[in-house]
Amino acid sequence: MFEHNSVLLTESIERLRIKEDGIYVDATMGGGGHSSEILQRLTSGHLYAFDQDEFAIVEMEKKLATNRGNFTVIKSNFVHLKAELDSRGITQIDGILFDLGVSSPQLDNAHRGFSFHQDAPLDMRMDTSAKLTAREVINNWDFNDLLRIFTRYGEEKFSKQVARKIEARRQIAPIETTLELVEIIKDAIPAAHRRKGGHPAKRIFQAVRIAVNDELGVLEKALNDALEILEVNGRIVVITFHSLEDRICKQLFAKVAKEDEIYRGLPQIPEEYLPKFEVITKKPVLPSADEIAANNRSRSAKLRVLQRIRK
Repeated sequence: MFEHNSVLLTESIERLRIKEDGIYVDATMGGGGHSSEILQRLTSGHLYAFDQDEFAIVEMEKKLATNRGNFTVIKSNFVHLKAELDSRGITQIDGILFDLGVSSPQLDNAHRGFSFHQDAPLDMRMDTSAKLTAREVINNWDFNDLLRIFTRYGEEKFSKQVARKIEARRQIAPIETTLELVEIIKDAIPAAHRRKGGHPAKRIFQAVRIAVNDELGVLEKALNDALEILEVNGRIVVITFHSLEDRICKQLFAKVAKEDEIYRGLPQIPEEYLPKFEVITKKPVLPSADEIAANNRSRSAKLRVLQRIRK
């Protein structure tokens, strides 16, 4: 069964300000927690839910079968948001939710290769039909590419040492499993630092997962597409789980909500030059202490909201 505790569930649904006849998108359906809550608030409205995980789709179509009249599952990465909606005659939406965390079933399902706690083939694909896997990255990407993703996506202090250890090990034999990679990472990081900041493989696994799924490039494109199709008073709600995602979201929201410096300070600015968007969350919404205690995976979550205020 595909069970997943949706992070910041109440906070995100409240901030979507759902209209019962509105058109909404759950860009990351996963375990269906957010989708279920959105559907409960719709009467004549419709929800389009994206997911590229076949297992998640099968489970959620069963779970939400009674809502088929106002619920459409789209098997696709949300990078194709505009094209998929356009093919269904949808050019404007009233709200969209992005929950960017890896779902608990993906982490807990050993054979998917996301977890550094369980042995599995090096995979990490969100879309199991995609070609690029973690095995390809670890065994075939050159030292400089490994160093780049470990440093940028993992913000790993010992990126160079880890990349060198991987390079040396794979010359002996291919690196095939998650626990093989974990041992290489541990061997590369000094013992004193292995005891700091959680599991020593966490940042490297994050970096490889982001690279395999092109998560940052996909997010930036999808957010820009969402801006284009958002109706006036519609909202974009984003839940991020690491600093790189949050930075992309924060900077884009600030940019589109910013007044043009040429007109700043004028007593009257023509409406066509006013910002079309407003940042609703001046500071990100964070999970409560109770939520963190109940679900430790929520501890790094941040929620940001942007609203279109004019065409």
